[in-house]
Amino acid sequence: MLTTLPNVLTFSRIAAIPVLVGLIYIDNDLCNWLALGVFTLACVTDFFDGYVARAWEQQSSIGRFLDPMADKLLVASVLLVLVGVDRITDLALLPALVILCRELLVSGLREFLAEVRVGVPVSRLAKWKTVLQMIAIGFLVVGSSGPDLIGFAPVEIGVIGLWIAAALTLITGYDYLRASLKHMTRADTAAE
Repeated sequence: MLTTLPNVLTFSRIAAIPVLVGLIYIDNDLCNWLALGVFTLACVTDFFDGYVARAWEQQSSIGRFLDPMADKLLVASVLLVLVGVDRITDLALLPALVILCRELLVSGLREFLAEVRVGVPVSRLAKWKTVLQMIAIGFLVVGSSGPDLIGFAPVEIGVIGLWIAAALTLITGYDYLRASLKHMTRADTAAE
């Protein structure tokens, strides 16, 4: 099962993290554009691993575990290194923190729900949140190496996108928590 195409795509996303972090940390024009390329490829694998797994009927327990972990590792690593190289500073730390906290919350909720054998599907809004979050992070990754668009520098566009993604993160995190709380209270009632 480890060598199915969906799992290989997921592993490639995890393997891309140290390369991506190193390129961002070097922080010159070539490395920033290469980092954007690596990040974009990693984001594309996020779409295709699940699509291929469903289309080719290659869904697996390891894939269900690794796919969300790879996403969280990618986002957390990139956000932290962007803070380290001062592309996310001052108030822009708040949406980054919201995004990281939501990822931890959802991971904990998924672990609990797995114990009680309940799955909560990903909402359409959560998928849009992920797309917007990845686009915003992409602008932050390319940083000052990218061109200004409609009067805004790439980092400014990235920060604005991060704020919007954080707002959607709060909404989808609350929805996930609310759905999970129903199962938690049922589990507590059954245990009594």
